[in-house]
Amino acid sequence: MKSILVTLAFTLLLVSIISSGNASAQGCVAIRNMGCSGTTIGGNTSGFLQKGQFQLLTNYRYFKSYKHFRGSHEETARVENHTEVINKANSIELGLGYALTDRLSFTATLPINFNDRSSLYEHYGNSIEANPNQDRFHTSSKGIGDLRLTGTYWLVDPAKGSKGNIAIGLGVKAPTGNAEVKDDFHKLTATGQDTIINKYVDQSIQLGDGGWGVSLETQGYYSILPRASVYFSGFYMFTPQEHNGVARQTITTEYPKSIVNYYAVPDQFAARVGFGYALLPMSGLSVNLGGRVEGVASEDLIGGKEGYRRPGYVISIEPSVNWGYQDFNFALNVPFAVYRNRTQSVSDKAITESTGKFTQGDAAFADYLISVSASYRFGGAH
Repeated sequence: MKSILVTLAFTLLLVSIISSGNASAQGCVAIRNMGCSGTTIGGNTSGFLQKGQFQLLTNYRYFKSYKHFRGSHEETARVENHTEVINKANSIELGLGYALTDRLSFTATLPINFNDRSSLYEHYGNSIEANPNQDRFHTSSKGIGDLRLTGTYWLVDPAKGSKGNIAIGLGVKAPTGNAEVKDDFHKLTATGQDTIINKYVDQSIQLGDGGWGVSLETQGYYSILPRASVYFSGFYMFTPQEHNGVARQTITTEYPKSIVNYYAVPDQFAARVGFGYALLPMSGLSVNLGGRVEGVASEDLIGGKEGYRRPGYVISIEPSVNWGYQDFNFALNVPFAVYRNRTQSVSDKAITESTGKFTQGDAAFADYLISVSASYRFGGAH
């Protein structure tokens, strides 16, 4: 049983990492707040729900993206010249879970997002000629994001007290978040007068992607010592819809520009693997250290590939602290980026193929992410 669980865990992680070859993460790469559905962190079995139990869930998440990458190369001049795009994202995710049996549970989650984006290029421009004072302006969005409903099933009956377990999950994402948020953009007239144009904000701060999605998820753990365990989780969101119909530029039939007239509804993924240790078992305190990869795919696995997106991915080292007390559970995760890659988009590849000149867009990424989670179980037989 031990060898099967460990082999399966690392196989699933490997599959997730391979999938990331065409994928992205926090910042201008518009990854949504969609962590894996499971509540087991670092092998902490407080995530198990008994038949008839409910669980209230909440998560706060923050990041600031500002470092620009083209491929894996950081364009440091953007920060040095103060032309970087800065995204600040705050989100609160609310969730409710219910256990139909000891092994099968369902969870509904809804994020509430508060985003701010500042730049030069979207307004007066980056150059000294177009923007003599190097003025920076802000756009923003706030409101609910996309609703998710996920079912999770544990392969081993938790009542048997096994050293390890694996869960599989199937989820549906509904387009409840507004994908057509608008704000004011500043432009200079030929005479140097400031004018306001109200139009769609950038894809990275839209509240939703405007499409339906189906997710496949997994998580698991195995106790290798009385106080130590290994854990993993994996997530992939399939979005068959090509684009959401939100125009990002003047409509044109010129190829390859025609494939990026509208914002895409992109696939996205995440995977985690790590080691957990019960620091103070009697008080429910544990610490974890692992790796994490998350991103947005360059091309969807199902459906078409048209629509504008900034694909890429980030790999992070993820330390975390977990504390469980009776029916409460708290966790703090702070993944630090160690590798960021803005991969080629469909339009980049089309231009490269048609001109013979390698083309690749850029995107801004964050240095770190802060995630604070809490849950409370109630009801059932306890």
